[in-house]
Amino acid sequence: MQAYRDQYASLFRNGRNLVLVGISNDSPEVLAAWARDDDFPFLFGSDPTGAAYAAFGGNPRDDGMAGSRAVVVVGPDGRIAHVMPRFNQVDPAAYEELKAAIERVTPGGEG
Repeated sequence: MQAYRDQYASLFRNGRNLVLVGISNDSPEVLAAWARDDDFPFLFGSDPTGAAYAAFGGNPRDDGMAGSRAVVVVGPDGRIAHVMPRFNQVDPAAYEELKAAIERVTPGGEG
């Protein structure tokens, strides 16, 4: 998570007109402490049952739970623009996919 926190400004244009939601099975208390301690500039969602993740269009694992970390991008129009069911924060390809999704939502550097 720290890796994409550190790339947030370039990938998400400092969050202008975009919302990033990281969904995990962690408890709200754990996520709140983590977000506060590491100063994350995006939202976290605690989803112990995987229900919210499915509502965001993600495909829960066979046990109904969200992938270890799911990322949802909400575009300037307030609609879900992209769902990454299993975001691997140490894989450069994950950032390329995320960047491409953001470019589709805010083409030409708008946002």
